[in-house]
Amino acid sequence: MAHAYTPGLKVTERGWARKERRLPLPGQVHVELGQAVRALEVVASTQLPGAVTMVNVAAEMNVGPEEVPKWMVKQPGEVVTAGEMIAEARAFFGLMHSICRSPVDGVIEAVSPVTGQVAIRGAPTPVELTAYIDGTVTQVYPGEGVVVETPCAMVQGIFGFGGEAYGPLRIAVDSQHDVLDADAVDENCRGAVVVGGALVTLAAVRRAIEVGAAAVVVGGMEDTDVDALLGYPIGVAITGHERVGITVVLTEGFGRIPMADRTFGILAARNGRPASVNGATQIRAGVVRPEVVIAEPTGAQVEGTPREGRLEAGRAVRLIRDPYFGAIATVVELPAEPTQIETEARVRVVRVLLGDGREVVVPRANVELIEE
Repeated sequence: MAHAYTPGLKVTERGWARKERRLPLPGQVHVELGQAVRALEVVASTQLPGAVTMVNVAAEMNVGPEEVPKWMVKQPGEVVTAGEMIAEARAFFGLMHSICRSPVDGVIEAVSPVTGQVAIRGAPTPVELTAYIDGTVTQVYPGEGVVVETPCAMVQGIFGFGGEAYGPLRIAVDSQHDVLDADAVDENCRGAVVVGGALVTLAAVRRAIEVGAAAVVVGGMEDTDVDALLGYPIGVAITGHERVGITVVLTEGFGRIPMADRTFGILAARNGRPASVNGATQIRAGVVRPEVVIAEPTGAQVEGTPREGRLEAGRAVRLIRDPYFGAIATVVELPAEPTQIETEARVRVVRVLLGDGREVVVPRANVELIEE
């Protein structure tokens, strides 16, 4: 049987999530191998060094740089507060008196007799790393982090923004074709992952932020609304660090596009279940997809072997170019020989069956595999 390999989009009811959680700097791991953890549980922590402030003591006290060490009243390693005196000089029997005060809270890190400057390092910033998903610790990197795994249902999207979020799924529409507007977002959405249909309005996202929703998962959103929410045009670099107060995942793309039946069905069947959401997206090399992960109860088993990356007859695909952008189809045939398309280029193609019963031929580069 003919087959090919193509990038995949995971939409599965019974999959497996493996998340590596590593600290940016060496620190402390708080869990053990084999331990069951919750998504919001801190599994590792560290402290990022504070910013360094340089104080030109020689200039402020009008003394030579080489004299600064002898006039210091605070030495390296000592804690200082903003406004506290760190150096004092007296001359001519006390007739000349000059002092220098710290402009910030911190610790004296170094005193230079060459430049006459004193380095004060600010308070460190604590960093706590959570498990992100409910699961089991399957690997521990001492001082660095852990790997957490769990059987799960998983839905990957086309685009998202905002970081990691966690909360119960709340289906806020009647079907995948509905628009999620501000009227459907109420106080019951506080802390929840709100699931919409074909489109979410800018007013609805702002209302979700207002009530304290954790995330919004929906088929599409107008790109102009995304720009208005972020305050700048979205680029092609990785997203996920936006500070807008909510995480948003678009499962189909930009504009009004009904959420795929399978995707909506997976989420609706788990209404009320806790879900982990990450809006981080990268569309260049090293693809990163936004995702919704719903962990299965402890002890659940995953049956079968996923056919990741294998494009063959019977597989579900998403079409990612006009005129069928966003459509879900089934592979019928993969012709072996290159075929001439409308642009007169000869490319490898795939024949697919659309949901409305039509069979169309599209370039293989225009399809994305849905890994079930």
